[in-house]
Amino acid sequence: MTHITRRAVLGAAVGTAASGLAPRTVFANPTSYELKPFSVADGIWMIEGSRDYFSRENGGAIVNCALIDTDIGILIVDSGPSKKYGEALLDVARGLNGRGAAGVMITHHHPDHFLGNQVFADNLIYALPETRALAASEGDGFADNMYRLLGDWMRGTEPLPPNKDITSSFLTIGGRKLKTLPLAGHTGADLAILDEKTGTLIAGDLAFLDRAPTTPHADLAMWRDALTDMSQQQSSSIIPGHGPIDRTGTSLTQTRAYLDWLEATLKRSAGEGLDMVEIMDLPIPEEFSGMGSMPQEFYRSVAHLYPDIERTVMPLSQ
Repeated sequence: MTHITRRAVLGAAVGTAASGLAPRTVFANPTSYELKPFSVADGIWMIEGSRDYFSRENGGAIVNCALIDTDIGILIVDSGPSKKYGEALLDVARGLNGRGAAGVMITHHHPDHFLGNQVFADNLIYALPETRALAASEGDGFADNMYRLLGDWMRGTEPLPPNKDITSSFLTIGGRKLKTLPLAGHTGADLAILDEKTGTLIAGDLAFLDRAPTTPHADLAMWRDALTDMSQQQSSSIIPGHGPIDRTGTSLTQTRAYLDWLEATLKRSAGEGLDMVEIMDLPIPEEFSGMGSMPQEFYRSVAHLYPDIERTVMPLSQ
């Protein structure tokens, strides 16, 4: 990526809510989503998203979705980036047990995780209260930005916030008991879900595996606390927000290692007086450079996080 493109990253609203944009327009007809669930535990399936960034080629299908079998249908965790994706997800749910959707749970308010909600408008759509509020306040801006990124894949998509607050530590839906973990760090409100029957931990975007973490609303200290909380759960496997199924806990340790390196790099750079473009020229360690969406996510994180770190590290001129 050239310096010109890197500079463009600094001024872009990619990954954040935008406002004051032109009316939503659509472009060339997309192909259909081909969602392929695979079993990860007894009565739990996962759809793995692309490890690339949003593009017309992948239709924005970059998120991992979980599907949980219950006595009343399939409980869906995260509804995807568009109405069209939500429709494909509902078709998958119907194919798994013939009863359709038992409800939806949203892990956080980023657009790839909740813009499929309108397909499930007649269902309960569960989320933390803060996530519900953020989806309501930022949803239109997110949708506008996704229309610009994805064009016709977004046709007909309108943001629908969750409609049911999660206020208890456990939910039982269709006989399936779930432990709900209200955390934060990737955003101001991040839900993790532990299936009591199988020990499967659905981590949302608090955990990434072999895909660079995103940071538009990150609080790195709170994120590390959330990783500690999740590591203390008795989980048999982890479904990260992005990347493959994790049977060993690697998603938690890898995400923590990346956040530690990112913060240390930005603080050191601030102490040395580097500007953002100079930071983007720094080498990325081999353990992170091969992650999906690198180095672009690193560039975005510099833009997201460096201004605050720079103000903290560099003393103000007298």
